[in-house]
Amino acid sequence: MSRKGNCLDNAVTERFFRSLKSERVNYRRYESRSQAIGDIIAYIEPFYNQKRRHAKLGNISPVEYELRNVKSV
Repeated sequence: MSRKGNCLDNAVTERFFRSLKSERVNYRRYESRSQAIGDIIAYIEPFYNQKRRHAKLGNISPVEYELRNVKSV
């Protein structure tokens, strides 16, 4: 952890929420809180964690990254 007030502490979390808002939440209208929660979970698990390309991984999906690492071991 860095010192108090250093913006790098939350960089990963802030980047995730920026992606969530810009790719999903800002373009939808939710009738209820439970509908919003369900939609966000549907974004995170099958799409963000498995299919979405991540710049930090060389613009490949996390699943593809893991497969490449398993093959190289």
